[in-house]
Amino acid sequence: MDFDFALILTVITLIAGLICLVDKLFFKQHQAVVNTANSKQPAKEHIIIEYAYSFFPVLAVVWVLRSFLFEPFTIPSGSMLPTLEVGDYILVNKYEYGLRLPVLGTEIMPIAKPKRGDVMVFKYPPKPSMNFIKRVVGLPGDKVNFANDTLYINGEAIERKLLSQEPEVEPWQQYFEENLSGTKHTIRQEVGRYPAGKEWGYTVPEGHYFMMGDNRDNSNDSRFWGFVPEKLIVGKAVYIWTHKEPGFNLPSFHRNSSIK
Repeated sequence: MDFDFALILTVITLIAGLICLVDKLFFKQHQAVVNTANSKQPAKEHIIIEYAYSFFPVLAVVWVLRSFLFEPFTIPSGSMLPTLEVGDYILVNKYEYGLRLPVLGTEIMPIAKPKRGDVMVFKYPPKPSMNFIKRVVGLPGDKVNFANDTLYINGEAIERKLLSQEPEVEPWQQYFEENLSGTKHTIRQEVGRYPAGKEWGYTVPEGHYFMMGDNRDNSNDSRFWGFVPEKLIVGKAVYIWTHKEPGFNLPSFHRNSSIK
């Protein structure tokens, strides 16, 4: 997710719109073409102005949809396994957490706040040009701790249930159903692996969120680089709409489902 398409789309849309506006106010080439479309006298229109008028309506519609409604993303890594797989194409709800200005991220209309258990897309704090996707584990003011192979939030152990392990005898990986404030989802852990240490704890500052990947021992998340400020929120991941395996493979729809 290291491609700032939103910035590129915004710039192109603004340029096309500006060209149309300047032509309407000063050059009026496009209007001349319209007025003489059925006459024998040809009207000249610069190719840049012609393209601007052709593409601006389409660009504007796409810009509005992506900026304020839904934006597609591709999953490039396995940090959210088993919830999200590499090659999943997902839709992100851009208004769930409030309407924000494209590129700048400034909130212009508050709607709701992220909830514990949500899968959220955000700008990677150490490098905001990149988009990251993780699960909201800690809300502003929460105390998040890990000890004795158990995750605690505000002193209460997070409920989890073993679903499977591989192999059955002396397993090296396990899958648990975790319950984060009513949001049940599956997480993956590797037995005896503690990339962030066997014990750790953080207090989430106001206006920030503590994020973790569902592939708990293979995720670059808040345990390593800190908290996500509200201004870097992109939106809530809500749906897997298609999936494509690497290489020359056609997209498939066998993973179509809501994201939990």
